[in-house]
Amino acid sequence: MDIEIGKVLEKTKTVRPEDSAMHYGSGMVDVFATPAMVAFMEGCSMELILKQLPEGFNTVGTEVSIKHLKATPVGMEVRCRAEIIEADGRAVLLKVEAFDEDGKIGEGTHRRFIIDVERFMNKLGS
Repeated sequence: MDIEIGKVLEKTKTVRPEDSAMHYGSGMVDVFATPAMVAFMEGCSMELILKQLPEGFNTVGTEVSIKHLKATPVGMEVRCRAEIIEADGRAVLLKVEAFDEDGKIGEGTHRRFIIDVERFMNKLGS
């Protein structure tokens, strides 16, 4: 499959109480939880690659290397930026960044693996 290097997707969302560290159990304060930020980055990455795949194919996350740089309060808007920086067969590496209204809050890389969904699910059943 031909995955285009350099493709970018940006998405925004407002941090909700269910995105907070308190809700996730990863902290005791109402700020954007690290696992919520990572999930936002993964979702943005998945959507970017999915736009280039034929029907019946998707991706699964296989590696995450993220730094959470600063806290973001509940109610603030955050933006994720995912960029495809490498594609090797079915493995795709992305640069991911997250920003709030005051600047960069997270950065790193995320690797995803392209799967044939039906084949993948059949393997899980055996």
